[in-house]
Amino acid sequence: MQHPHAHPQPRPLAPAHRRRRALLAAVTAAATLVGAGLTTADTAEAATARQVEKLDRGVVSVHTDAGNLVSWRWLGTDPNDVSFNVYRAGTKVNSTPVTGSTNYFHSGAPAQADYTVRAVVGGVEQADSVHAVQLRTGYKDVPITPPAGGTTPDGVAYTYEANDASVADLDGDGALDFVLKWQPTNAKDNSQSGYTGNTFVDGIKLDGTRLWRIDLGRNIRSGAHYTQFQAYDYDGDGRAEVAMKTADGTVDGTGAVIGSSSADHRNSSGYVLSGPEYLTMFDGRTGKALQSVDHVPARGTVSSWGDSYGNRVDRFLAGTAYLDGSRPSLIMARGYYTRTVIAAWDWRGGAFTRRWTFDTGSSTNSGKGYDGQGNHALSVGDVDADGKDEIVYGAMTVDDNGSGLWTTKQGHGDAAHLGDLNPSRAGLEYFKVDEETSKPGSWMADARTGSMLWQTVSGADNGRGVAADIYAGSAGAEAWSASDTTLRSATGASLGREPSSTNFVSWWDGDTVRELLDGTHIDKYGTSGDTRLLTGSGVHSNNGTKATPSLSGDILGDWREEAVWPTSDNTALRIYSTPVETGTRITTLLHDTMYRTALAWQNTAYNQPPHPSFFLGNGMATAPRPTVHTP
Repeated sequence: MQHPHAHPQPRPLAPAHRRRRALLAAVTAAATLVGAGLTTADTAEAATARQVEKLDRGVVSVHTDAGNLVSWRWLGTDPNDVSFNVYRAGTKVNSTPVTGSTNYFHSGAPAQADYTVRAVVGGVEQADSVHAVQLRTGYKDVPITPPAGGTTPDGVAYTYEANDASVADLDGDGALDFVLKWQPTNAKDNSQSGYTGNTFVDGIKLDGTRLWRIDLGRNIRSGAHYTQFQAYDYDGDGRAEVAMKTADGTVDGTGAVIGSSSADHRNSSGYVLSGPEYLTMFDGRTGKALQSVDHVPARGTVSSWGDSYGNRVDRFLAGTAYLDGSRPSLIMARGYYTRTVIAAWDWRGGAFTRRWTFDTGSSTNSGKGYDGQGNHALSVGDVDADGKDEIVYGAMTVDDNGSGLWTTKQGHGDAAHLGDLNPSRAGLEYFKVDEETSKPGSWMADARTGSMLWQTVSGADNGRGVAADIYAGSAGAEAWSASDTTLRSATGASLGREPSSTNFVSWWDGDTVRELLDGTHIDKYGTSGDTRLLTGSGVHSNNGTKATPSLSGDILGDWREEAVWPTSDNTALRIYSTPVETGTRITTLLHDTMYRTALAWQNTAYNQPPHPSFFLGNGMATAPRPTVHTP
């Protein structure tokens, strides 16, 4: 048993971390010399600059009884020494420029106060930002409209609920928009027979303007495992595209039908086990289908995926990864209980090109322990520090070139976390729970090699697990899981009381320790009990017992994370943002591409929270600045 220190000292950086952060400091210092708009692609020391969104300031004003917390983004393209002035209706409200953070509390101000922010670069004040998004009651409602309900062929009536969401700049105006999946109330897990209603996907601006609605049609079954959508600017034109699996009868945002409008491939159990399957890229502005190609892999013989009735064949995952180190590629995957196939696609010049396909059943990979290792989600990150992203797929990892990197052969599980979980070690770590009772209940591994760092006892189907720095009394991230009885340190030692939830986490208050997000509330961990910080009002969580928000992440304001839940009547997405001032300044996490791609894959199957590429927690080193460029 390790005894946590009440006041832990800042930890020395491992040599690799010191080197990496020295490099980043040199890179960003070079960028600072040339002004706010420059990126670091052309500096000698720079790693390859990654394409990111050209975002606006993302100013947000959160009203409290004492005044308004105004916060905004420190962009990856801003200089290191940028400072800021805050204006209310054209009148500056701060006495000296804001330098140590990207927030300002305006005491006594009314809820409807109108704010802008101006960057100060080299002593010169820049132009006004966009106007603040006002959270006048502590939240903002984005109006949404449910699709009309219906009745299945066997006579079951259904309505619609707002489900998972993602964010991307769909129209190129610098503001993030929502992509929202609507699920019918009769959505099914793959293991459950029965018809479902259609799945719909909407593109929605922050003011509630609906840009488009896609109807996936009767030949895409509805449930957590069937439709994983990715919203990202894949071609670098400054506007996001939206990719998902489609079929005969899918109707795009302009009303055009993909394939046959009359085909009905559902069997008497409600499964869709025949008929064509497509991968479609949609225009983010209009929802227009830009191109449809055959889905890879094809379903082939249903029973070859592990059963004959359709449970395992239609387990899909999706993600976005910088496989070349600079531009994003689309990842679409099928299968994880037995055979797994992962296809990587580039979207360039209005067309798909398949970069590679990883198949556990191929002659290259067969018999090497890659079968049956997938989770109900995936992670993306540069695990081997070569500047290019890998796909961490449950208990195995696929390299950026589509070859197998490692497998622990620990098998399937429901939850996993990839991040710099132990900053005293070089590189990233990976924490995962296992479903097979003969395997360790949970384990942490070196994300570069898959070598086990520590594990907990076997004997349970361990359904939930989290790794995040929720407790300042222990160095690095803590980890805990449903079948374990204790909170564990980054090295696996027992720390005592487990948190009250094993679900999502959120940077919510003013310190760098993360909070617990579960259902419709946010709590602060404590060794004797957790403290409620937020209870969502008039909202619902999603995905049954998983109890997840539509989206959780840094989408507005400074680096802290927003929580987005649908209202109870499914007529709005309700955005909550922290009202708490912070003295910590970190570049918007949207420009950390590991975190940004995690927001993109968050909607995949059993949603998991995002983690950045660096350690963000108690006693952290100065956060690195990203090497990025914008379209």
